[in-house]
Amino acid sequence: MSLNNISYYWVEAFKSLYRNSWLSLAAVGTIIISLFILGSSVLLVLNVNHLADRVESGVEISVFVQESVSGEELVDLGEQIKFLGGVESVNYISRERALEEMKESFGDRQDALAGLDEENTLPDSYRVKALSTDLVPSVAEKIEDLHGVDGVRYGHGVVEKLLVLSQWVRTMGLAIVVLLGVAAVFLIATTIRLSVYARRQEIGIMRILGATNWFIRMPFMLEGMLLGLLGGLVTSGVIYLGYSTLVLRVNATLSFIQLISQPQIIYYNLLGITALGLLLGILGSAISVRKFLKI
Repeated sequence: MSLNNISYYWVEAFKSLYRNSWLSLAAVGTIIISLFILGSSVLLVLNVNHLADRVESGVEISVFVQESVSGEELVDLGEQIKFLGGVESVNYISRERALEEMKESFGDRQDALAGLDEENTLPDSYRVKALSTDLVPSVAEKIEDLHGVDGVRYGHGVVEKLLVLSQWVRTMGLAIVVLLGVAAVFLIATTIRLSVYARRQEIGIMRILGATNWFIRMPFMLEGMLLGLLGGLVTSGVIYLGYSTLVLRVNATLSFIQLISQPQIIYYNLLGITALGLLLGILGSAISVRKFLKI
């Protein structure tokens, strides 16, 4: 490819953008709207998954120890739990510490626990974290059979519902992103096809004069690339400003909700949106021109 050809392609691409400014604006607007919906959906799904992971990571198994268990048996029980399959960590909670934590949870109503100060009837216990939430029921069953265990509690029923809900949210989120992605490609391709259709006579004349398919196609692809890049950059900027503002407001008013704020995740998403805009612009142009070239 000669330098003259490259120069010609770029000049023609910019000329076309200028001559078809309204169609170009329509194409960029379509790309912005489509990518904004798609990018916002991706961030929404990422945050829903993030919140589901946080809820799941908070699931623990409380193992209550029989009062008759000696100190040596208590240590041995902790070791047995530690080496069970699917266990991530084991923390011993003495009855004294359990009482202190209960007082903290009662806040200003600690007077209601005055009787426990005189005679602490709370059991010693272990708090067990499983490697994953779906392992919690099976790990709890294994612990329940160990000698010295008085009872096990992990939110039976709630954990199973949480797992079903998390899986449902992830599946639905993926389906929404795929559907919006297909819709975005369709809208962008349709808009660019209108731009190419308006220039069908020009394409026909170039074919009659003997121009190769690539010679005809390249200016349109560059035009699509510029439109896609512009749409992707504008969308990334809008999403970045909007999401940054949302994170700040949620942190200030709903601090118990932790949205994703790691810069690398946000930047990867914005970079993906820009790259997708570029790719969609090129593909949309290539597909649209192909029809008129009758390849």
